[in-house]
Amino acid sequence: MKRFILVLVSICAFSVLLPVEAKKKATKQLSDREYWCEQAYKMAQPVLENMAKGELQKNMQTEFSPSFDNRNRKVVYMETFGRLMAGIAPWLALPDSVFGSSAAEQKELAQVRQLREWALASYKNSVDPESPDYLCWGVAGQNLVDAAYIAESFIRGYDALWVPLDKVTKERYIKEFKKLRSIEPPYTNWFLFSSTIESFIAKAAGLREYDDFRVMMTIRKVEEWYVGDGWYADGPVFAFDYYSSYVFHAMYLETLQNMIDARANTRLEYRKYYDRALKRAQKFSIILERFISPEGTFPVIGRSTPYRMAAMQPLALMAWYQKLPRELSNGQVRAALTQVMHRMYDQQQNYNEGGFLTIGFCGHQPETADWYTNNGSLYMTSLSLMPLGLPANHDFWTCKAEPWTQVKAWGGQPFPKDHRWADDIQTKDRW
Repeated sequence: MKRFILVLVSICAFSVLLPVEAKKKATKQLSDREYWCEQAYKMAQPVLENMAKGELQKNMQTEFSPSFDNRNRKVVYMETFGRLMAGIAPWLALPDSVFGSSAAEQKELAQVRQLREWALASYKNSVDPESPDYLCWGVAGQNLVDAAYIAESFIRGYDALWVPLDKVTKERYIKEFKKLRSIEPPYTNWFLFSSTIESFIAKAAGLREYDDFRVMMTIRKVEEWYVGDGWYADGPVFAFDYYSSYVFHAMYLETLQNMIDARANTRLEYRKYYDRALKRAQKFSIILERFISPEGTFPVIGRSTPYRMAAMQPLALMAWYQKLPRELSNGQVRAALTQVMHRMYDQQQNYNEGGFLTIGFCGHQPETADWYTNNGSLYMTSLSLMPLGLPANHDFWTCKAEPWTQVKAWGGQPFPKDHRWADDIQTKDRW
């Protein structure tokens, strides 16, 4: 009893010494979902609030790589908008009816409604030649990349973000997308930007409107570039980087799904290709989960590292699709991704004075930039936020947090063995 009293007194004395701010933080512990929503809103609000008013190009505090090339610098705005929307589209696509009556869910509903309203206005402004925020469609090859992310946002939030647009705005998008056919993609992941746009046109405007060659060629090249165990080479030569995360897995699955949705009848059996691509993405999500250390860090490798948590896109995508492999539980994936967010965003200078992302990986690190990097490029980090497209009562959010693989391995706990996954789903191509 005496020992208990001494311990209690010590705890009370220590709590008195805690700084006031630390006490405040201790008394208000955000749930994982509340924390994710906080990060998503912080990232999106300065972009969409300004763009909805036609003031993004006027007010955005931009930053360019020290080695930035001679392309038109206005590409920064399309990069910002397209990449941001590709990540938060699943969240904004949640129906209002799925939100409960708790204070946290009502706060989130207000955030979603506001961002959705701003997003729809921003979509309209981006293709309106009379708007100050009309995007620089077709002035640089880079436009093919970020138009694909805009198309991807429509794919991920079709009913909430594409369907409500007025007829004129939709027609303008299809026209702008088609004009990008004049841009020849290099022999790399860029093929998928063409196929994402064209397959979206097939779904949204009909099979007579899309360029089937750009889709078919992409599928054949992606199949050639698959090197095994979840990894794609970025073109004919493999590079150890995160382009399997940034582009390949997500845009390949979405291209194939669009062709299924559009009921395209070609030489390829899209469903079988989709099933095989999904299996590859599941394997790669296992690899990504194993990359996350007990401290919430992951290896910084290859080019485009300022894309930050976009490296985790396939893991986030599988969680949102509810297609995580049996080796990964919702609890361990949520816990791992949340820990990475805390490690990346809580202390470092990731935002400038205007509230826009800074160039860097974990903080402001302009020396990490490649020759094509600007701070609009960095909004690809939003791609890790896709599980917000699952409602708050989904098991991903309600289940108990669990230790992820590296926590188990380095903590002396049992953990599953890893092994190669054979790419053994057969297709019958009618070449």
